[in-house]
Amino acid sequence: MSEAKLKRTLSGTVVSDKMDKTVTVLVERKVKHPLLGKIIRVSKKYHAHDEANEFHTGDMVVIEECRPLAKTKAWRVAKLLEKGVAI
Repeated sequence: MSEAKLKRTLSGTVVSDKMDKTVTVLVERKVKHPLLGKIIRVSKKYHAHDEANEFHTGDMVVIEECRPLAKTKAWRVAKLLEKGVAI
């Protein structure tokens, strides 16, 4: 079976671009609380590889899973969805 493994993808907002070749992406998802039934927002930050340092704070991006590139970095920025506004 030469079936290519599908890579997981997530979309989120770049919240930090201070590191070299790395951005921090905040991914938010909505889940239903198990007891109360209320819809709540759950967020998590991922470190993603950005080879050319082309993504900046506020950008909406898609990240895809890849092999571990560092101790905390196992995601790669796949594409830009929306450019953030410059402050």
